[in-house]
Amino acid sequence: MRWFRWLPGRRLPREKFPIIFGFSPSSVLGIPYSHFFGHRGFFHSPFFGSLLSLFLVFVFFHGTELFSKQWFFHFIFFFLISASHGLLDAFTNGGLGVALLSPFDTTRYFFPWRPILVSPIGVASFFSRWGLAVIKSELLWVWLPSFIMVIVSAVIRLSSVRHRHPIWGHLSCKVWQESRGFESRRNC
Repeated sequence: MRWFRWLPGRRLPREKFPIIFGFSPSSVLGIPYSHFFGHRGFFHSPFFGSLLSLFLVFVFFHGTELFSKQWFFHFIFFFLISASHGLLDAFTNGGLGVALLSPFDTTRYFFPWRPILVSPIGVASFFSRWGLAVIKSELLWVWLPSFIMVIVSAVIRLSSVRHRHPIWGHLSCKVWQESRGFESRRNC
């Protein structure tokens, strides 16, 4: 599998970084914040996340059989990444809310519990006490749980493989070789 196919997955969670520096697409285009296409509007909804995921799977994984197990894996991967952005924004303590049900309902929502500090807009504001407090808040409420989920899933994955295959060292070598599509000259 080619590495560049996964670039959209690395880009999606960072789509808000231009906003920090004052380059919000809606502000550049003159779209008001509260508009259907404004910030935290339609483009933050899970519906848009599903459309974006379909587009990305068709463009970057067009060789994958439609509705196969692999196709669904890619679709769900991109959907979770894109939908999580809107959901995380609904946990922030500022703004007008997120149009989670858009385009069917344009009401903007917040979750009742909002521990994540809203990020300041603009370079000067970001490099301030408020910006530092936002970074601490996101480290605590976004990055730490994400890191824990990655570690737990890796431990579960490794323990299930070890349980099924007692010769772990030999197996890991073979799996590594097969995942890269070549046979090694060295013996595992």
